[in-house]
Amino acid sequence: MSRQPLSRYLLRKLAWMVAALLLLLAGPLSVIAFGELDLKTHWSEASHASAHLAPSPAAAQEAIVQVYAARAYNWRGAFGVHTWIATKHRAADHYRVYQVIGWNLYRGHSVVSIDDRSAPDFRWYNAMPKLLKEHRGSAAEAMIPQIEAAVEGYPYTHRYQVWPGPNSNTFVAYIARQVPALGVDLPPTAIGKDYLADGAWFAHVPSGSGWQLSLFGLLGVSLAREEGIEFNLLGLSFGIDLNDLALRLPGLGRLEI
Repeated sequence: MSRQPLSRYLLRKLAWMVAALLLLLAGPLSVIAFGELDLKTHWSEASHASAHLAPSPAAAQEAIVQVYAARAYNWRGAFGVHTWIATKHRAADHYRVYQVIGWNLYRGHSVVSIDDRSAPDFRWYNAMPKLLKEHRGSAAEAMIPQIEAAVEGYPYTHRYQVWPGPNSNTFVAYIARQVPALGVDLPPTAIGKDYLADGAWFAHVPSGSGWQLSLFGLLGVSLAREEGIEFNLLGLSFGIDLNDLALRLPGLGRLEI
């Protein structure tokens, strides 16, 4: 191959790579431009108040398991969400919140936070939470010990990395894989959900309804009844959910067709 055709070939490849990158970033950039991100409030002044999505323990005596997601703090919210799990035993007077908080490492603590005082449906630094999954009654009661055991076995208690993981979404996805009855479909914006534990390349998707191949959360593909067909490139996920007729897009999340 002569030098000139080779140069043209490389330029075409570079053009395709730039076009693909721009497509992947289109969603996050549109969220920054037109979304409801709070880019001004300092973290110390941001709200963690209840969004009043969860029933009060006094009003709901039954056992409850919930999974929530909210936009990450500041500009990170254009790309991804923070997820967590809340549980309440039957007749309990409080919820217990399980989540991973990276800055716990600065104090030498485990990144896994287990909190009996927070509201289950708290705002994540002003960002409104969305309820992804809920179980009630006997099914939830049976699930809670399994969730507790999975939290105890989480392998990255003293390791955290925003991208590509392990992070808060890696944690929730790990719990979901250990507790198939949870059946949660994590959104494509849950960056880190595809970071498989212990260097594995192949595993169930978090919903338990299919399988995925993932290379350290940076490159992969999944096929499942709940998640549909989803591709992961550099931690950004995109695909189509045929079960719910929705697109799965970087930054934007799930968009119904």
